[in-house]
Amino acid sequence: MRNVFTARRTAGVCAARLPAATVLAVAALLAGCSMIPTYERPAAPVAAQWPAVGAAQGSTTATATTGTAAAADLPWQDFVGDARLRELVALALQNNRDLRVAVLSIEQARAQYQIRRADQLPTINAAATGNRQPATDGSGRISSAYTAGLAMASWEIDFFGRVASLKEAALAQFLATQEARSAVQTSLVASVVSTWLSLQTNEELLALTQRTLATRDDSLRLNRLRFDQGVTSALDLRQAESLTAAARSTLAQQQRLRALDVNALTLLVGQALPERLLPTPQGDERAVALRDVPEGMPSDLLERRPDIRQAEQQLIAANANIGAARAAFFPRIALTASAGTASNALSGLFKSGSWGWTLAPQAVLPIFDAGRNQAGLDSARAGREIAVAQYDKAIQSAFREVADALAGRATLGEQVRAQQEQATAEADRFRLADLRYRNGVASYLDVLDAQRALFATQQALAQTQLAQRQNQVALYKALGGGWRDALASAASTGAQN
Repeated sequence: MRNVFTARRTAGVCAARLPAATVLAVAALLAGCSMIPTYERPAAPVAAQWPAVGAAQGSTTATATTGTAAAADLPWQDFVGDARLRELVALALQNNRDLRVAVLSIEQARAQYQIRRADQLPTINAAATGNRQPATDGSGRISSAYTAGLAMASWEIDFFGRVASLKEAALAQFLATQEARSAVQTSLVASVVSTWLSLQTNEELLALTQRTLATRDDSLRLNRLRFDQGVTSALDLRQAESLTAAARSTLAQQQRLRALDVNALTLLVGQALPERLLPTPQGDERAVALRDVPEGMPSDLLERRPDIRQAEQQLIAANANIGAARAAFFPRIALTASAGTASNALSGLFKSGSWGWTLAPQAVLPIFDAGRNQAGLDSARAGREIAVAQYDKAIQSAFREVADALAGRATLGEQVRAQQEQATAEADRFRLADLRYRNGVASYLDVLDAQRALFATQQALAQTQLAQRQNQVALYKALGGGWRDALASAASTGAQN
């Protein structure tokens, strides 16, 4: 083995140094060669303006959002006005398992990108071998061969950008996982706020139902007394019993809905809920301060929605895969080299004159592969078309979500005002009906009908108020808000200044 090393070093050293230097120089010059198609962002498949929802939308939007920061630039701490709710969202960001998986996925994608980037550089290992075998001349002697040194195994010189294309695809996938994490946080913040608001409304409806049931129990006892004394009819008694049973049924339903909200909120937060952070059924807490945000233009979504940015990074990755598939049609050049010492005796392994090196470039040109490379290119192109369709779908879905939220903002306010007027009227109607009944002017059926209508109107009003507040959350999320916190926003502003 030492003779082999020595022969290569003495007889071929002058001839081999120049080709080795030339190969490395050519590799450096052609390292920037890429067969990745030029990326062009697809045109947004949506209208340039949001759809109008009657004449009320323009005035409502203009007054509500003047001088307000864009949703994506507004930290969720500034969007949510209730201190308890902000603390609950912070707990969810710390403990939610979906968000934790998204963060770990970023680490996994980063590692995959590091692997692809390392493929562009040679891998050098320390290698030592020893071999003993009988001599082939029939003498019965045992021949020995020992080597030790550094070895570089089959380093691909990326003349046509195959490895670089795979690295670019891995980088885009890594960036996509970062955007996916932001999208998960956006959804998490919106879900916690919406569920908390739903729990608050169900607390209010539970208290309303309990008050209504107490009133109806009193009315039922009074009607039984009047029926026993022959003052009222059995029909009035049955009506009172029916309304009381209906209130009791509604009470059980509200208790169930409250429990479901608590369970959903516990899952989102990822731990047991601190009792002090839960909403209480008090009237002054009905309006949780949620900051209004301007809707901007549909084109703004391309830069602000994390899920759209994620879809675009996946499109860039699919585009880079085409470059790798194209490069597979061209020669693949690999270089194997080693440098070290060789000896027939272990004791002479590091003596003078035992050092040597080998350099073995290899070029492989595809000639017949039964269509494998073409199929790989076709698959990469189809993957890009799939990514384009997914990118378009992400934009269209975002456009629809914003348009739905804007439609809610344009109409829910008027609906709440109308139902508030209706509830006020029904409360006065119930008061007058009860007064007329006690004075013997009206029948008890009028009182029961007014009581039933008042309860239904109060329930509808609470649900519509909840829909209005949740619509604010949906608009904030649809416009790309919720993935920034106050510290990140402040750091970004400082960097820009």
